[in-house]
Amino acid sequence: MAHSSYNYTSPQDMWYVLIGIPGLEDVHTWISIPICFMYIVATVGNLFLIFLIVTEQRLHEPMYLFLSMLALADVLLTTSTAPKMLAIFWFQSVNISFGSCVSQMFFIHFIFVAESAILLAMAFDRYVAICHPLRYTAILTSSAIGKIGIAAVVRSFIICFPFIFLVHRLIYCGRNIIPHSYCEHMGIARLACDNINVNIIYGLTVALLSTGLDIMLIIMSYTMILCTVFQIPSWTARIKALSTCGSHICVILMFYAPAFFSFFAHRFGGKTIPHHIHILVANLYVVVPPMLNPIIYGVKTKKIQDRVILFFSPISMCC
Repeated sequence: MAHSSYNYTSPQDMWYVLIGIPGLEDVHTWISIPICFMYIVATVGNLFLIFLIVTEQRLHEPMYLFLSMLALADVLLTTSTAPKMLAIFWFQSVNISFGSCVSQMFFIHFIFVAESAILLAMAFDRYVAICHPLRYTAILTSSAIGKIGIAAVVRSFIICFPFIFLVHRLIYCGRNIIPHSYCEHMGIARLACDNINVNIIYGLTVALLSTGLDIMLIIMSYTMILCTVFQIPSWTARIKALSTCGSHICVILMFYAPAFFSFFAHRFGGKTIPHHIHILVANLYVVVPPMLNPIIYGVKTKKIQDRVILFFSPISMCC
C-alpha cells in the first residue's frame, strides 16, 4: 500500500482524546462516584497494609513481605490510571499527549506483569510452607525474597520496554480518538495508518509467555499443595493448611479473571461483547482488585487482624 496519500503526523506532535466509556458519556459522573471511592479505599488500604508490615517485626515473614510488594504494585496501578480517569469523568479533561499516553501505557503493562510475578512468588511461598515446612526458612531467606522481588521488576521491564519502540515505529496520520479511559498498547497501535501485525504478535506472545506461564506455574503449585494437604490424616490440619491459601486464591482469581476477559475481548470479542462493557470492566479492573486485596488479607489473616487491633486500640483509648 502506498503511504504517499497519508498526511503523516509526527508522534511527538500527537495529542490523543480519551473519551472515557464510549456510549456511557451521559452517566460518567455517576460512574465516577464508586470509582473515586474505590480508588481512595485502595490507596489508603494498601499504604496502611505496607505500613503495618514494615513497622511490625512479627510480619517480617516471606508471605507478608510478598504481600507488601503486591500492595505497592496495587497503589502504583491505581495511581497511574484512576486520577486521569476521574479527570475525564469530572472535568472533561480528555486530551493527553503522545508521550504521556505512551508513559501511561508502559506503566500499566509493567505493573501488570510485575504483579503477576509477585502472585507467582506468593504461590511458591505457600507451596514451600505446606509441602516443605522444615526447609521453609532455609529456602525463603531475606536474600532470596529480595532477589525474587528484583527479578520480578527486571523481568517486567525487559518484557514491557519493547512496547515503547513498537508504538514509536508506527506511522500515524491524524487519527487520535481512543475509545477508552486510559492508554494501553493496542489502543495506541490501532490508531496507526500502518501494519500492526508485529504489535499484535508481540502482545499475544507477552500474554502467553509471561502471565500465561505464571498462571500455569501457579496451578502447578496449588496442585502439589492439594496433593500434600489431602495426605494429612487430620481434618483440622487440612482445613488450617487450606485456609492459609484461601485469601491468595481469591486475590489470584480477582487479578486474572477480569484481565483475561479484557485481553480476549479486545482481540477476539468483536461485536459479541458491547464495547462499553469491555471498557467498564477495564476501568473497574484497575480499582476493584487493589481495593479488595488488603480487605481480603485483613479478614483472612489473623496476624494482620491482631496488628490492626493493636494499632487502633491506643486511638480508641485516647478518644
